[in-house]
Amino acid sequence: MQRLKTRPQFQAALAGGMVSRTPHFALHRLNLPDTTVTASSALADGLVVGSAESLFQPKAVWLGAMVPKRWARRAVTRNAIKRQIYVISAQYEVRMPCAAHVVRLRAGFDRTQFISATSTLLKQAVRLELEQLFERAARPA
Repeated sequence: MQRLKTRPQFQAALAGGMVSRTPHFALHRLNLPDTTVTASSALADGLVVGSAESLFQPKAVWLGAMVPKRWARRAVTRNAIKRQIYVISAQYEVRMPCAAHVVRLRAGFDRTQFISATSTLLKQAVRLELEQLFERAARPA
């Protein structure tokens, strides 16, 4: 699994559309074009030829994690959530299509319920939601 690193990669993946969501997370996916796609069919689909190919060079499963300060104030919480995202996604890598994915935290966890930034209760809640998120995304449409 490749990790998204640059801003244009994240922007392209977010523009692909939301595939799955839970109360706290959303999964966005940009399907990568086949190398056999002709220029006319790509233009008909509204795809800029070469843009996604140049951003995501090795055709593989790409993943990025967005955990904004707005929803997780403390850096230790943001880092713990990102670690959970990458660990859980590695378990679902085989079932995911070759595409660019972004997992985005879209709501904060209640600080009165999860007092510690790295509590086992918070880690379990994050893990459960991420498993639901990836399970829904891996399910065939």
